[in-house]
This record gives sequence, C-alpha cells and structure tokens, in this order.
Amino acid sequence: MTESVGIEEAQQAIIDEFGQLSDWQDRYRKIIKVGRELEGMPEEHKVEGNLVKGCQNRAWLHAKLDGDRVIYMADSEAMIVRGFVALLLRAYSNQTPDDIIATPARFIDELQLGDNISLNRANGLASMVKQIKFYALGFKAILDRQHT
Repeated sequence: MTESVGIEEAQQAIIDEFGQLSDWQDRYRKIIKVGRELEGMPEEHKVEGNLVKGCQNRAWLHAKLDGDRVIYMADSEAMIVRGFVALLLRAYSNQTPDDIIATPARFIDELQLGDNISLNRANGLASMVKQIKFYALGFKAILDRQHT
C-alpha cells in the first residue's frame, strides 16, 4: 500500500493550485471542473443518513474505516458544492482519524472560499467539514477500543 500524502501537503497543493487564479470567476470554473472529476458516489450511499445537514443543495457524505484510515465518498446535486466536496476529499480522505481531527481545513480560509460564496453555501461547507470530523471522531473511538 502506498503512503498517502498528508493533509497539510494536500491542502498546500490545493492552495498552490487555486492561488494562481486571482479572478473569482476562474476559481469558480476550476472548482466546478474539480467537481465534475469527482468519482460518482454509489446510489446505495445516497441515503437520508448520509445527507449533510445545513447544505443548501442535497449533499451526501459516506465514510468507512480501512485499516487505520478513513475513506470518504461524497456527492452533491450542485456542481459548485460537488467541487468543494472534492477538494475536502483530496485533503481528508485516506487519512488517520487523529490527523483528520487535528488538522483544520485551512485552505478554505487561505483561499477565502467561504467569503466569496453565499452564506447558505458557506454554512454548507462548514457543515461538511464538521461531518468529516464527526466521522473521524467515531472511527477514532472504534480504533481506541480495538487497542485497549
């Protein structure tokens, strides 16, 4: 199994990629392009329990534990939301629960993504980050119990 890139490195790559785009329209287009490239989520995971509360459009987040790594899958009906989700998955999927819990989504603030979208979308983005962290907390508890 190849070692995945750490969360900080993944976030820095996102910051570098989007930091080159100073025009917000270019950033929006890039976010939508990233969303289009996101692998589709299987329909069996698009269930009520996986809906992210607080999103303007329906967005789903599913997580599973693979060894000591959390694997996330996500999708949304809105392309811009799908793009944000894809960026979050780049940073947090295939990471350990401890790393996920400990590492804030700094790329959102550094790129001012929350400042340049509607309040509803910004709240939805924050809800997605919270849900990612919530899953990591649950999986950390499972792993801690296995090691005691």
